[in-house]
Amino acid sequence: MSPFLDLPPLTAAEFAAIEDKVAALLHTGADVIVTQGEALLPLEAAIRGAAHPGSTALNIVTGPYGQTFGNWLRDCGAEVVDLAVPFETAVSAEQVAGALAAAPSVDFVSLVHAEAATGNTNPVAEIGAVVREHGALLMLDAVASVAAEPLLTDAWGVDLCVIGGQKAMGGPAGVSAVSVSGRAWERIAANPAAPRRSYLSLLDWKERWTDAGRTALPHAPAQLEMLALGACLDRIAADGLDTVIARHRAAAAATRAGVRALGTLAPFVPDDAHAAPVATTLRTPDGLDAAGLARELLRLDPSLPVQAGGGALAATMLRVNHYGAAAAPGTVRATLTALATATGADAAPALAAADAAWGEALTV
Repeated sequence: MSPFLDLPPLTAAEFAAIEDKVAALLHTGADVIVTQGEALLPLEAAIRGAAHPGSTALNIVTGPYGQTFGNWLRDCGAEVVDLAVPFETAVSAEQVAGALAAAPSVDFVSLVHAEAATGNTNPVAEIGAVVREHGALLMLDAVASVAAEPLLTDAWGVDLCVIGGQKAMGGPAGVSAVSVSGRAWERIAANPAAPRRSYLSLLDWKERWTDAGRTALPHAPAQLEMLALGACLDRIAADGLDTVIARHRAAAAATRAGVRALGTLAPFVPDDAHAAPVATTLRTPDGLDAAGLARELLRLDPSLPVQAGGGALAATMLRVNHYGAAAAPGTVRATLTALATATGADAAPALAAADAAWGEALTV
């Protein structure tokens, strides 16, 4: 019998238990809906449920996903105020407060916690306090940050928190989840344009599943992905969330220290306080094409978690992913060794710096 076929059906109780484990991971008492698709599904569902003609959204852009959210918000008929900062830095709570003061009608704020594509991370706790004082809803894309850095959904005042399993959680890409606060449910229920009888309808899930007692699934779940999500949640619990977070923090610190010692590239996000723990992005010097460098690194070692930046950054930014199973000393050392070979540098100082940084990060 194949381990992937002929499995007994996933029961409603098992599905609900996985939702409860997600809620524990997010530190939330709000409703959690596990959606049967990649994380763009609940992200779009949250925006289309909460945004509508007559609403005003502050869309914080610190990377490509913020740009996508702005497009969806405009599609919903909302007036959109974009707060864009350079992709090599983080947005500050003071900048958000200034934007809200300049646009007092804002009733919805969209923010990405960690931008894996650009390597930055944003101070959600401080931003959440500002948004809460203003009275707006806060939607957070925590797909890259969950299990890589602290995520205190309720304490930070996050109304819609979206996660996916495929990065730091080390799980599947085919399922995702969103937590929905009471305020967010009120907002969505009052929106005549909120999707209904649609795969994007959070209200349908609430009525047919959550409010119905979670005793009968409204449709056949993505069984293998759900089992994988449950397994990765169990593994995080067994390892300890703090331990998993510490591994990611150490991987980022070691990669950044090693690259600086290498001397041929530089962190794209120069301030360590603004750097995401899931991916380190590197700026290539003039004359060194990032896409070409990525190809050479993968020729040297096809297992390396490296890729060129997206879009306009493809020529100048190299991305090193160190999330999930790749948040390990061996991955960092292999990446630095290949970078040294590809750029003609001495690997020894980089490896020594990385090892020291890894050890120091684990003692913090």
